[in-house]
Amino acid sequence: MSSTAPTIHLASGLEIGYDRPLARFEQAVTLVGGTHFLLARNGRGKTTLLRTLARSLKPITGTFRVQGFTQYLPENLRFDPEVKPATLFRMLLSKARFRDALDLAERIELDAKKPYGRLSTGNRRKTHLIAAEFAVQPDCGNILLLDEPFSGLDAFARQAFEEIWQESSANVLRLVSCHPDYDGMVMPSALMIEGQQVRHLTHDGQTWNQLKTMLH
Repeated sequence: MSSTAPTIHLASGLEIGYDRPLARFEQAVTLVGGTHFLLARNGRGKTTLLRTLARSLKPITGTFRVQGFTQYLPENLRFDPEVKPATLFRMLLSKARFRDALDLAERIELDAKKPYGRLSTGNRRKTHLIAAEFAVQPDCGNILLLDEPFSGLDAFARQAFEEIWQESSANVLRLVSCHPDYDGMVMPSALMIEGQQVRHLTHDGQTWNQLKTMLH
């Protein structure tokens, strides 16, 4: 059990962007443990928001607060092509977590002894996700900012990670930028960028089919 619950608080008036604002929070939003999806058309600010929360990009104006051990997994992450996933896991993870990481790699058919540069896009994504998920700290709240984490993943691997997400929802807040791949995908909590406005939509039964009609 974490001593401090993971929290992201986005204040009313927060604007994100580069030279000009891409999106603005008209109302304050607070996210807690569990999975929250980040939805928008391409170029409307999904990656910009994740980078802002990771503090690699300053907001245009306004404030936010992130409480928890935070990891940002960008879509374009790359490692040395000669390094093997097993070596990365050994370098990045504790001894106990290293064994767990290798077990999951075997289960989802990631060859952890194959050089990173020779892995397919999907297997590189498995490597990134395993490294991030098994670096989660058990004694504090955690935040994972994930940019298109399932791109190139097969359904079996995706299900394995979704099971990990469910099991750790109290201790880990995941904000997931994604392009849903089926209409019935359930999204109980979604940050949606519509035009230049960010809204937080919550409902136990809401699906991508319902949400996608609001994007413009």
